[in-house]
Amino acid sequence: MTQTRPPNFVVIFLDDSGWADFRPFAQTPYPTPNVERLAAEGCCFTQFYVPQAICSASRASLLTGCYPERHRVFGAIGPRARGLDPSIATLAEVLKPAGYTTGCFGKWHIGDHPETRPPARGFDESSGLMYSNDMWRFHPETRMFDAFDLQYWKNGAIAIQDLSPDQQNVLTTWYTEDAVAFIRTHAAKGPFFLYVPHNMPHVPLACSEQFRGRSGHGLYADVMMEIDWSLGQILDALEERGVRDHTIVLFTSDNGPWLSYGNHAGRTPYREGKGTSFDGGIRSALVMSAPGHLRPGTTSDRAFCSVDLLPTFAALAGAPLPHHPMDGRNNWPWITGVPDAVNSQEAYFITNGAEFQAVVTGDGRWKLHLPHAYRTLDFAGKDGKPGRYREETIALSLFDMRDDPYETTDVSARHRDVFERLKALAERHRDQWFPPSPRR
Repeated sequence: MTQTRPPNFVVIFLDDSGWADFRPFAQTPYPTPNVERLAAEGCCFTQFYVPQAICSASRASLLTGCYPERHRVFGAIGPRARGLDPSIATLAEVLKPAGYTTGCFGKWHIGDHPETRPPARGFDESSGLMYSNDMWRFHPETRMFDAFDLQYWKNGAIAIQDLSPDQQNVLTTWYTEDAVAFIRTHAAKGPFFLYVPHNMPHVPLACSEQFRGRSGHGLYADVMMEIDWSLGQILDALEERGVRDHTIVLFTSDNGPWLSYGNHAGRTPYREGKGTSFDGGIRSALVMSAPGHLRPGTTSDRAFCSVDLLPTFAALAGAPLPHHPMDGRNNWPWITGVPDAVNSQEAYFITNGAEFQAVVTGDGRWKLHLPHAYRTLDFAGKDGKPGRYREETIALSLFDMRDDPYETTDVSARHRDVFERLKALAERHRDQWFPPSPRR
């Protein structure tokens, strides 16, 4: 990667993909050659976190470098919601003053007002849905979205007023075509930031005729193969335009799998899934290539969080940070394995909705759960119909994520020093962001 101009950035952000949905993270029954190709060119990060395992909150944190408690986008916002406050800068808005052209093709889901859609938030080109693809009249569990058409937008205008089921089948294709066209148009002009937040594999699952039935292992596997194809098209376009060696590419997910959907959900070896603060929800498989910075074909257990990406990318781009405070930090030496580098974050703070639930140390070794209720799978659904969760609770607990990544055994009694240190960190964070409501 030469130093004549700052690097390009490509971020591919899946929706509800499981940690074990792709090779080389797990031996899947279907091939994912392009994810393996990206891994061969870069590094697989096995302990990459998002600060909340729910769609909108996770996306807002990726794009702002802020925790949900700062940007105030919690959970999954609905159609026509204002979403992210325009006073909180996005990564696109940070990079544009440094000369970047920006594109977003996929699921936005952090605001559906004129001032909070992609064209108003720093993106020169955009297409896709403003919210999740299940927020329509065919939702299997609720009728609350019947009043909202599933609109498809392109460059700030509605291109399709009410998306049909057949049109859902080509969303991945459309996003890929727009991403490739963006690369071909802008690669020679200067640095660019390309953000591809796929709707898939969020339910309802959909894929093109080219991939339907192709895996031989069901619709979810077909969807995974099409996403892998999409990645290959983007990598090919970078190579075709001669900018592959000058581009940092990330491939990951907003959170873990939606377990209640059974054979229409992804897989994770970790505890629980989407909508929880266990690692099955907040730990996403990440493949990153950065020619000249990350050694090809490597695996790293260095822990870091999506909030660190904005300040890290800004430093690489030579772009000034926003004037408002943020929670992420430039972690490039830690990410790239510079000798003796340490994580610039002492800890990461995990929420679920508007509730503060967990703390993970910056080295990834320790995780403290605060007392909270959580959902766990009672039984799984099938073929697009959800199963059922039941509620359980966890007490104040400490887990050694090196020896027990599945969060099975509370070790607070054996490691009192760590327990007290993280408890104090949690109390300070809670006092700052989650003060108790005054009694009436």
